[in-house]
Amino acid sequence: MAYMSQEGYDKLVEQLRYLEAVESPKASQAIAEARDKGDLSENSEYDAAKEAQARLQEQIDQLKRTLSQSKVIDPSQLRTDVVQLLSKVELTNVDTNAKMTYTVVSENEADLSAGKISIKTPIAQGLLNKKVGDVVEITVPRGTIHLRIESISID
Repeated sequence: MAYMSQEGYDKLVEQLRYLEAVESPKASQAIAEARDKGDLSENSEYDAAKEAQARLQEQIDQLKRTLSQSKVIDPSQLRTDVVQLLSKVELTNVDTNAKMTYTVVSENEADLSAGKISIKTPIAQGLLNKKVGDVVEITVPRGTIHLRIESISID
């Protein structure tokens, strides 16, 4: 079961619709055009188009699997006393005094540039079930960091 926000679920649905409505017909058209060029046994354009279609179909199938195994979380049912999925957490690196804000999201919704980190990252794992004021020690690829939780909210 993959838990996610309504926004994340809607994005996956939109992506699936796009792939099925736009990209799939393009792939079929590319195969048809390559087929029209003659002998299929020596037609590398046809082989490439078939491979592209197979990759696209795998992507569509994966999205369908993800959506069928997804459960949308109702934010009104979430707590703000501990860090959990969909928590927006304001942090201070106690070693450098750097401030940061992350929202803990499902793997499919992760977008570091938007401040959304996957629940499977070391930082999110270290923050789960912690409270405001807690200082957590997290091992990341660059070493160990110490983060103090300043606030927890739900967007």
